[in-house]
Amino acid sequence: MKYLIYALVAISVISCENSETSTTPEKTAKTENVVIVDKIPTPQLTLEQANNLAQLPLHCIETEYPNKMGHVTASPEDQKRPAVQHPVFYGCFDWHSAVHGYWSAVTLLKNFPELEAKEELLQKINHNLTAQNVEVEIAYFNTANNTSFERTYGWAWLLKLQQELDTWDSVEGKKLSTILQPLTDVIVSRYMEYLPKLNYAIRVGEHSNTAFGMAFAHDYAVHSQNDSFKNSIETRARDFYLNDSDCPISWEPSGYDFLSPCLEEVDIMRRILPETAFHNWIKEFLPGIESGVLDIEIGQVSDRTDGKLVHIDGLNLSRAWVLYGLAAQYPQYDNLTETADAHITNTLPNLVADDYAGGHWLGSFAIYALQNAKKK
Repeated sequence: MKYLIYALVAISVISCENSETSTTPEKTAKTENVVIVDKIPTPQLTLEQANNLAQLPLHCIETEYPNKMGHVTASPEDQKRPAVQHPVFYGCFDWHSAVHGYWSAVTLLKNFPELEAKEELLQKINHNLTAQNVEVEIAYFNTANNTSFERTYGWAWLLKLQQELDTWDSVEGKKLSTILQPLTDVIVSRYMEYLPKLNYAIRVGEHSNTAFGMAFAHDYAVHSQNDSFKNSIETRARDFYLNDSDCPISWEPSGYDFLSPCLEEVDIMRRILPETAFHNWIKEFLPGIESGVLDIEIGQVSDRTDGKLVHIDGLNLSRAWVLYGLAAQYPQYDNLTETADAHITNTLPNLVADDYAGGHWLGSFAIYALQNAKKK
């Protein structure tokens, strides 16, 4: 997948040129606050980079095999090929990666109208994302053994895709938004049924992390002005996380993490708490962060051909987007953008490995991290 080489080397060169990569905090002699020296330019997504990154969904969304179905089989008739079982989201190795592969394509098309692969991407999207195919996807979610399919990671990315389509001011965006909406409505309904029954938050660094799913779901609830959905998310987030303190971020990462359990809580709580309440909460949750102290190291990957071990590249990118989002909302945390910059600029060049284990999904994480990068 040479496109990853061109895309990510370009990003690396632009981001790291004339820069130092040290992010060691420097304490002043007369204050407890930490002075972060801005040594790493915050990377930005450019048209050139977008043209290269677009090759990922271009290749991915119609690549049916290899495929990890995640499917509960109740009878022999349930054994169907991926493109029959999921005629929209059958590519990119698994359903959720296919969903955020579409999100990547739409995001790049929407933000870069001059994208070189525009017509080819639109052709693939229009071929698969049809009303008839969405009906098949809905029917699958209504089978007795698969009502919780892709809960909640795939659900969250489906809501993010719907939001991206809704806000794409174009003929294509309006058409595709309308087509996808019935499946999105099913996911919203499932989410609202599920959250009141979930007695305990799932605090892991992989797909089922409750805080990650709720953050994306909250974005959609606000966007769609669905107050019932929004209130449901906010109520459960407070139930789960409001009394949390001293999150053991030094324990992170676990070996397969692509999300930070501690930082994902920050991401949902900054969305739902009033400003003063949030600042008071985060001081207890991650002591020292209010002074610019966040004791995390960039995750290292030993083998990018291993589908689990390469998750750590995703962790670095998701950490970056959480920190960019925090600093964008509250400028007093702006010094944390240097930590985010270090994570993203040290990770992007590593994605050049010509292996589908990471290539089928990491481009989406790179695009979302770059989309959230805060200009300094």
